[in-house]
Amino acid sequence: MATLLPQIKDKVTDEMDGIQLEIMWSNLISIVSEQAKALQRIAFSPIVREAGDLATALFDSEARMVAQSITGTPGHINSLGAAAKNLIAVFPPEKLYPGDVLITNDPWLSAGHFFDITVLTPIFRENRIIGYCGSTIHHTDIGGYGVGAGARDIHEEGLWIPVLKLYERGKPNDTLHQIIRRNVRTPDAIFGDLAAQVSSGRMGGERLNAMCDRYHLTDIHELSENIIDRSESATRDAIRELPAGTFHGKTSFDVPGGEVITLKTAVIIDTDLGEITIDFAGSSGASTSGINVVMAYTHAYSTFAIRSILNPDLANNAGSLAPIKVMAQKGCIINAEYPSPVNARHVVGMYVPFPILKALAQIVPDRVLAEGSGAVWTIQIQGRDNTGRPFTSSMFNYSGGMGARASKSGLSATCYPTGVAAVPVEVLEASIPIEFTCKELLPNTGGKGRHNGGDGQRIGFRMRTGKEWLLNAIPSRLKTQAEGLQGGQPGASGAFLINGEPSLEARKRLMDANDEVLMMTPGGGGLGRPE
Repeated sequence: MATLLPQIKDKVTDEMDGIQLEIMWSNLISIVSEQAKALQRIAFSPIVREAGDLATALFDSEARMVAQSITGTPGHINSLGAAAKNLIAVFPPEKLYPGDVLITNDPWLSAGHFFDITVLTPIFRENRIIGYCGSTIHHTDIGGYGVGAGARDIHEEGLWIPVLKLYERGKPNDTLHQIIRRNVRTPDAIFGDLAAQVSSGRMGGERLNAMCDRYHLTDIHELSENIIDRSESATRDAIRELPAGTFHGKTSFDVPGGEVITLKTAVIIDTDLGEITIDFAGSSGASTSGINVVMAYTHAYSTFAIRSILNPDLANNAGSLAPIKVMAQKGCIINAEYPSPVNARHVVGMYVPFPILKALAQIVPDRVLAEGSGAVWTIQIQGRDNTGRPFTSSMFNYSGGMGARASKSGLSATCYPTGVAAVPVEVLEASIPIEFTCKELLPNTGGKGRHNGGDGQRIGFRMRTGKEWLLNAIPSRLKTQAEGLQGGQPGASGAFLINGEPSLEARKRLMDANDEVLMMTPGGGGLGRPE
C-alpha cells in the first residue's frame, strides 16, 4: 500500500499530526480499494472481473485526486485523475444534487477511447459536496467498429457519450439509457457494468461519510490539503536528488498493418523547481488507423514511468503528479486531434514509458528496465453461437515478455506497463463458443543479458460454432524487436498466423468456420552484456 508517513515525518503541520494523517490515509485507501473490489465482484465483463481492467479513485470537493485503489491500470488511473475536473467543469457543484451520477466516454475528457466509460458520483454531507467517487472501466461493447484499429474516423468507432447525468436525483436518465441500449450490441452487459460502477460509487460515498462521522469531520478539505501538499513536496524533493539536465530516449515498433512508429522524448530535469518535463518532439505523426493516442492517455503512461522510477511507494494523487509536465506537438500520434480514430490507442500508448526509461537509464541505471514486448495483444470476437444468438466477446489480452530489470530477469508473459491480468481461457471458453488449442510459454524468446528478458507465449484458438465469425486482432512487434539495455540482446519479435500463414492485416476480418489463429507474442530485451 502507498504510504505517506516515511516521506512526511519531518513535515508535520500544526493542523494535523503525522500519525493522525497516516491513520486517515489508510481509511481512504480502504475506501477506494473496497470500491475496486466491489466492481470486480459484480461486473458483468470478464475484462473487469477477471483481468482487473479498471480504476477507482476518491476526489476532494475541488475534484483533485486524493487517493486511488491499489489495483488498476496506469492508463485508467491517471486519466481518471484528469477526468474528474473535466466532468465538473460541465456540471459544477451548484448544478449537482444528491443522487446525481455523471458519465462520459469522451476520449479527450477521460481515458482515450469509447470503450472506457468514466462514472463520477458526488458525495454529499449535510447537503454540501465534500468529494467525489470516480471509476473508469473497459466495457464489452460500445457499438460501432469495435476495439480494433481499422476505423478511419472516430465516428466509425462507436457511441460517443458527452458529459451527462446518468442518474438525476437518484432516478435514471431514461433518454440516455434508451440511447445507450439501442446503440450497443450487448446492452445487458453494458448496463450491468454501469450498475456496478454506480453501486461502487455510492458505497464509496457511504464509507467516506462514515469515516467523517468516526473522526468528527465536517468535510475532508484539511485532510486532502495535507495529503496533496505533502505528496507534492515529497515528489519535488525526490526530483531535486537527480542530476539536472536534458536526457534523450527513443523507441520504434511496428503496429497492426506493419506501420513503424517512433517515439522520441527529451526528459528535462529542473532541480531548482523540482520539476520534470517530458517533451515528445520529433515523434511520429498521426496515423490513419485507430491507434492514435489522446494527450490524457499519453500523460498517464508518462507520469507512470516517472513515478515508478522516482518514488513508487509514495501516494499517487494530484500532488505527486503535479511536478511532472508532459508536452507533445498537436496532431502527432500521441496528441491526437479530432476526428482521429483512437479505439486501439493502447497499441501506441503502452510504448510511451520505454523512451522515458531509456532517457532515465543514463542517470539512474539501477532503477530502470529494458524494453519489453510493449502493448498487449488485444482480441475481440463477434459471431453467432449454435443457437443463432449473436455474441460479442469482451476484449481479452495476451502479453509478451517484460524487459529485464537491473537486478533480475524480466517476467515472462506479463502485461507491462499496463498491469492487467489475462482472462483465464476457462472463463472465455465458458462465456463464448471458443476453443483454445494451446497456451504455453515460448522458451528463449527473451533477450540474453546479465539478466534475461522475459519470454513470450504461444496461444492458439478456433471457434466452435460451425459458422463464419469476425475477428478483431491488434498484434504489434511482428517485425521489430524489444531492444536490450546496457549491452543486453533484443527479444524475439512476435508472429500472428491464420491457418499457419503470417498476417499483418489491421482491419476486422471475416473468418471461415474452421479457421485457426496462432499467436506468438514477443520477448523482452535483456539487460547487461551476457556473461
